[in-house]
Amino acid sequence: MLMVLMFIFLRDRQRLYCHLRRRTLFSGSPIRLLTGSSIHIYGSLIRLSRHLMRADAKKNYSHILAVAREVVTQHGADASMRDIARRADVGLATLLRHFPTREALFEALLCTNLDALTQKADELKTSDSPDEALISWFQEWLAFAQSYRGVVAMMAAAHTNPDSALYASCAAVHSASARLLLRAQAEGAARPDMNGDDLFALMTALGWAVDQPSFAPRADHLFHIITGAILTNRRAKM
Repeated sequence: MLMVLMFIFLRDRQRLYCHLRRRTLFSGSPIRLLTGSSIHIYGSLIRLSRHLMRADAKKNYSHILAVAREVVTQHGADASMRDIARRADVGLATLLRHFPTREALFEALLCTNLDALTQKADELKTSDSPDEALISWFQEWLAFAQSYRGVVAMMAAAHTNPDSALYASCAAVHSASARLLLRAQAEGAARPDMNGDDLFALMTALGWAVDQPSFAPRADHLFHIITGAILTNRRAKM
């Protein structure tokens, strides 16, 4: 994890900020975001420079990311890194300097989406009844899952791998989901024999299913089946 953080630190302060916001959402994290320019990692204070990337390098990074977004929108998580480099008119080595792995590329593409998703969970925890909060959370998750084809399968594979660039994002989503589930269980609105791991598994399963052309038309029906199985009121509506 420290290696991932240092890579992001050297390349882009905004990516590091997004990454840390999600990383600090789950308990026991050795990382604390202190201010807009300071972080605390494993007991050490690190101050972030305000000039981490030259203007030309930043422009190049933004261009590559914009092209990558187009390619991934067309081809999903299996998009070719070589194709992205070719369309961006840069060498593969240049692309890999910015994004050394496919997961690092997706972490950058999804930064804003994931930050909004985890913030939504915090809003739901205080603004809705427990059962409606879980239903709304599943709706938000489905919208996210359909942002790029194959992204849910990638996150499912990354959520137990601390070395993955997507690990912190997966952990934040897992933690946010677990908090909403615990609240619903405390109010008797959700079945008591499941935990955050079970909920995350159901979320990724649903996200994977609606990603398949053969199941996509059944998305709403599958949504009702899963939320009905979780909630004690099996007639819960969207």
